[in-house]
Amino acid sequence: MNLFSMAYICIVMNRKTFLRNSILGGTALATGGALAGDPKEPEVVGFEHLPTENAYIMKNMVLHKAATRGHADHGWLNARHTFSFANYYDPERMHFGVLRVLNDDVVAAGRGFSTHPHDNMEIVTIPLSGTVAHKDSMGNSGTVSAGEVQVMSAGTGITHSEINQLRDQELRLLQIWMFPRTRNVEPRYAQMTLDSTAGENAFQQVLSPDPDDAGVWVHQDAWFHLGRFDAGRKVEYRVKRKGNGVYAFIIEGDATINGQVLGQRDGLGVWEVDELAITTGVNGARILLMDVPMELN
Repeated sequence: MNLFSMAYICIVMNRKTFLRNSILGGTALATGGALAGDPKEPEVVGFEHLPTENAYIMKNMVLHKAATRGHADHGWLNARHTFSFANYYDPERMHFGVLRVLNDDVVAAGRGFSTHPHDNMEIVTIPLSGTVAHKDSMGNSGTVSAGEVQVMSAGTGITHSEINQLRDQELRLLQIWMFPRTRNVEPRYAQMTLDSTAGENAFQQVLSPDPDDAGVWVHQDAWFHLGRFDAGRKVEYRVKRKGNGVYAFIIEGDATINGQVLGQRDGLGVWEVDELAITTGVNGARILLMDVPMELN
């Protein structure tokens, strides 16, 4: 199934069905900085809105400016959604290939997501500042801090909790979901510490399909790279696999990618290319590249 046929299917789904099916792979927001255990009827809390303008879709690119993302302010959680998620639904912003969720979350001190279920998703968490206290049904319990990357294969089903461990500062993180290559795998968990020197003025691989390759691994033909670049740097990135596209997310700073000027928290999806040409702007840039299949199995 390709990108556009999947989008059409999502358009004809009614909103209630969409919410229910999305949450079965993820989370249902409830009051009090927790997650509801029953995914059937998510409680609408806080403030949510549709973007004021839609994605800019070109022949082989889609541009998502930061200000056009979905927004949810629940008091304890302030979230920006690049793709439709929970109570934010836009049929034109369902996913990019197998990339289903890209959430940019700010979690209040001492608050977070209580125990909730996932299944058949590859879930990647990248803290940008602060520390996540994690506990799951696989027996894992610990923390994930800025400078680390966490991955879970939800497979046949897991439950877990994610709490801001710090009582005196916000937690900022990216949470990313991908559809897996194979459904109903045995759940698994892993995390890694980033090499602070490898990601300076170069891309550091942090995720791949190969357990023996650099970074954590997932049940999908996907590669993630992180890099922090000085101003005016030029770098090329070659797509790892035929049939993959790349979604670039500017965490900090500004850059031009394949002719598109991007600012902080802008996203650009590119497909049917062999490489990306990247030039950082006057502020330099920290960039996340997600190289993912454009076809859904």
